Amino acid sequence: MKRIILGSNSPRRRELLAGLDIDFTVDTGNTFEETPQPGLEAHEVPVYLSKGKSHGFHRPLEHDEVLITSDTVVILDRTVLGKPHSREDAVRMLRMLSGRAHEVVTAVTIRDCAHEETFSDSTRVHFSELTQAEIDHYIDQYKPYDKAGAYGIQEWIGYVGISAIEGSFYNVMGFPVHRVWQALQRFL
Repeated sequence: MKRIILGSNSPRRRELLAGLDIDFTVDTGNTFEETPQPGLEAHEVPVYLSKGKSHGFHRPLEHDEVLITSDTVVILDRTVLGKPHSREDAVRMLRMLSGRAHEVVTAVTIRDCAHEETFSDSTRVHFSELTQAEIDHYIDQYKPYDKAGAYGIQEWIGYVGISAIEGSFYNVMGFPVHRVWQALQRFL
């Protein structure tokens, strides 16, 4: 058996990977600067960041280790909405998403000493019209500053604001576990 390392601070990724009933450790030591290169297409951004996190891991992998890194972005009109930098930025993002459909793309890189695989998964998310009171309540109560697009589908805003999704719910949470499971089978 190989030892699996999750290279992510995300509590949601930890929760979702744990849901696969596999043992893993978390090691977030990394030297990669999470800034996308200029000129990347929106769908290329999470792939670039996921690979960068994998290759920026702070030490070489041992022969029996498998590293998993990931990145999630929200794409609206070919524009990437990352994590909000402030309350005003979160309000701006949720106003943009209100009453519209957008795409959530998560890329995952799985690597050991001999192999590397990167894939991405995409889910279309439809938001109902949000009132300013709903946006304010969500931001003030849930503080979504660590979430791409300033929201978590598994939180209050998902209950009241998301009218439909096309694709994986878990991908919107930030980790397409069904795809991760399939890819891990090739490494283990």
